[in-house]
Parts: sequence; structure tokens; C-alpha cells
Amino acid sequence: MQVTRTALPAVLILQPKVFGDERGFFFESFNQRAFDEAVGQHVEFVQDNHSRSQRGVLRGLHYQLPPHAQGKLVRVISGRVFDVAVDMRRGSATFGRWAGTELTATAHQQLWIPAGFAHGFLVLSESADFLYKTTDYYAPAAEGSVRWDDPRLGIEWPDPGVPIQLSDKDSGAPAFAEAPTFD
Repeated sequence: MQVTRTALPAVLILQPKVFGDERGFFFESFNQRAFDEAVGQHVEFVQDNHSRSQRGVLRGLHYQLPPHAQGKLVRVISGRVFDVAVDMRRGSATFGRWAGTELTATAHQQLWIPAGFAHGFLVLSESADFLYKTTDYYAPAAEGSVRWDDPRLGIEWPDPGVPIQLSDKDSGAPAFAEAPTFD
């Protein structure tokens, strides 16, 4: 597995070794030993999630606070998204900064977003199927969110070619300055 650090050193792009020929392809989508080695610690996942969204859907920016903080290992199995992580860890050298990367089904890359980071994605293809593993269970009382277009963050979202669609919850997310952070 090839590991690439993003602008946020704790957020990693993981590229599995893909074996392919005229019949198709094979790759290990998850290997506990290889993953732990890549991130430098043992990480236990407790839940897998799958979402499907159409072009222009933006989900995020979401996170969970302690004691239910979640790390996420995300990947796209059909389509193409622009995936973003924002450092919510007050006191971190990268607090309030973001990193973004395009994830595609054809490239098979994954993004590791540790606990302490908000996460969101924008669908760039007609639709996208998005899978993610989490290190803690969904806990509504621990939920946090940040406005996707907060000028303080300055996230450079690509143009999906259609109007951006948000949930009511994401439309009403607080600005970064008002969002709860990790101490």
C-alpha cells in the first residue's frame, strides 16, 4: 500500500496495490496489519456505512465529539467525489485548516480521517456510492458540524456543474468559529 500525507499530516491517502488484467481487477480493500502500519497505530473499526448520492450533493462537514469521536476510513466504489477533512483540534498546528482530494472508483484510493477532524464530500459524477468505516458508533448527542462554505475555512470546492444540494441539517450548520472543537 502506498501512503501519501495530505496538507494535514494526520490525514492520509491510501493507495492499495491493484492487480488487473483483461478479466478485471483484484485488491485488498482492507487489511488490518497493513492499515495499522500505514497510520502508525492500531485502529479498531466498529461500523461500516454506505451512502449513495447524486451529482451536486454535498454531505458535511460532520464529526463526533468525545467520548464518541470517530475516525473514518472512506472510499468511493462507484463515481467520483471531492473529499475534505478539516482539523477541529484546538491547539493543533493545523487547527482550522483543510485538506481535500478527489476520490474515484477507478483509482481505488482511500482516505484516513482520524478522530478530531470534520469530514465532508461533494459528488462530481452523475452519482457516487461512498463507503466508510468508523471507529465509534453513531451517537447523535456527540454530533458536530461546520458550515461547508465558511469563509474562515476557505475550502476550494470544485464546481460539480449543477447547483449544490444540502440537507436541512447541513444548511443550518454553524460557522467554524461557533462550532464545538476538540480540546
